[in-house]
Amino acid sequence: MTYPQQPGGDPSWSDPQPTMAYPDAGYPVGKSSGMDAPPVPTYPVYGYTPAPPTNGMAIAALVLSLVGLASCITAPIGAILGHVARKQIRERGEGGDGLALAGIIVGWILTGLFLLVIAFYVVLIVWAINAGSSMDSGTTY
Repeated sequence: MTYPQQPGGDPSWSDPQPTMAYPDAGYPVGKSSGMDAPPVPTYPVYGYTPAPPTNGMAIAALVLSLVGLASCITAPIGAILGHVARKQIRERGEGGDGLALAGIIVGWILTGLFLLVIAFYVVLIVWAINAGSSMDSGTTY
């Protein structure tokens, strides 16, 4: 089927942008037989943005800080790993900043408590030694 061309040219025939039409209707894109097809509605496309990967060092920081409740040695390691993880997260755009921050907070609090307990025992031992030596020097047999 051929379509007559108008002399002088119809600017709508050279339009490279297609208008709404069914692709297999048998008509050129943008043209119809007089019966216009109903317009195809267009809706905005809402994309799903996947979450960035979680930094593994942030997870390790929180785990080591929490294990510090029992061992007291891993808490400062977890806090330090938390600082390193936050730096990596800022540089790489990864997730897990909250995990790293929790590892830092828990790690340093447990480290501080552990140091207070050690200081308490040192003071208690020094007091016991001094109390014992002062009792020995004042007694006579």
